[in-house]
Amino acid sequence: MRGWFPDREFFMRSEGQVRFITLSSKLQITAAAITAAVLFVWAVSMAVAGWTQYRATADLISLNDREAKVATAEDRVNAYRDDIGAVASDLQNRQEFIENMVSSLPADAKSVTKVSDSSGEAAATVDKVSVAIPEAAVLAKVEARQLAFVEGLTRYADWRTTRAADALRKLGLDPKAIMRGSDRQAMGGPLEKLSTNSDGTIDPRFERLGLSLARMSALEAGLAGVPQVEPASLEFISSGFGFRRDPFTGGGAMHSGLDFRGPTGTPIYAASRGRVSFVGNKSGYGKVVEIDHGNGLMTRYAHMSRFAAKLGQKVGAGDTIGAIGSTGRSTGPHLHFEVRINNRAVNPRTFLEQAPDVLKEIRRAPQLALGK
Repeated sequence: MRGWFPDREFFMRSEGQVRFITLSSKLQITAAAITAAVLFVWAVSMAVAGWTQYRATADLISLNDREAKVATAEDRVNAYRDDIGAVASDLQNRQEFIENMVSSLPADAKSVTKVSDSSGEAAATVDKVSVAIPEAAVLAKVEARQLAFVEGLTRYADWRTTRAADALRKLGLDPKAIMRGSDRQAMGGPLEKLSTNSDGTIDPRFERLGLSLARMSALEAGLAGVPQVEPASLEFISSGFGFRRDPFTGGGAMHSGLDFRGPTGTPIYAASRGRVSFVGNKSGYGKVVEIDHGNGLMTRYAHMSRFAAKLGQKVGAGDTIGAIGSTGRSTGPHLHFEVRINNRAVNPRTFLEQAPDVLKEIRRAPQLALGK
C-alpha cells in the first residue's frame, strides 16, 4: 500500500512566500479507505434500490401475465367443461370475498358496487359458455358480473390512490415514504390464507384489487394524519419557524416550530388524529404532549400549564389535549408547536394553512368521480 501512496510534498506560493505541504503515506491511505467505504455504501444502497424496483416491476409483470392467462374465453369454457362443480365453488368463494371486502370499504367506495352488465372479453365468455355448456350460462353471467365489479372497484381504488398521492405532494410529503412507513407498522396475529379458488389459489384479478385497496388505504390513512387543525389561533403567532434571535442569549438560533401567545389556561387542540406518545416534562420545553400520527409524522405541544391527555390515548383532530402555559424555557405564556417527520422539524404553517383546503377538495372528489 505504501508503494501506491508514497509520501508526497507540495509547495504553494502566496504573497511572495513559499509554503511546503507534506502528505504522508498514512494520511493518503486513510483518505483512500474513507473514499472507498463511501463508494461501497453508495453502491450497496443503489443496488438495493435497483433490486427493490426490479422486484416490484417483476411482480407486476407476473401479475399481468397471470391475468392474461385466466381472462381468455376459451380457457373459461374449458374450465366449465372440465368441472362445473369446481367453478360453482370458486364463484361462491369469490362472492364471499367480495361481500367481506365491501363491508370494510369507505361509504363512498361502496357506491361503486353498482355495476352494469359486462362487455368485451367477459361478455364473449358468457356467449361461448352459454353455447358450449347451456347449463352453465347462469354461472357464466354471475362470473362476468363479479369480474366487472372487481375491475370497476380496482380502477376506483387506483384513482383514489393517485388523488391521495397528489394531495400528499402538495403538502410536501413523499407518498413512497408514506407507503414504506405503512409497511413498517406493527402487525401480527395468525396467518389466514386468502383464496378465491377451490384449489387454494387466488385469481390474479382479485389479487390486483387487494393490492390497489391496500395502497389506497395506506395513503389515505397517511393523509388523514396530516396536521389540519390549528392547535391555537394563527392570529396570535408570536414567533415563526426558522432562524431568529434567541430571546435569552440574543444570538442567532433555530426555532423549530411556531409560538402561539395566549393567556395561561387557553385550550390547546390536537392538530390531527393520532395516538398520544408522550406526556411529561422535557428539558427546555417544560410540560409537553406529543402525538404520533403514523408514518413517521409527530406533533409536539410544549410549555403547557396542564395536561388533558394521557399516554397511549387515541385523539381526534381538534380534541383538547392541554392548556397554554409558560413552563420550561419560556418568556411568557404561549404554546410552542412543532411538526416532525422522522424526527426532522418542518414548518408547521405549511400544513395548517394548506391542509384544510387540500382535504376539503379530497372530500369533494369522490362525489365528482361518482357523478353525484
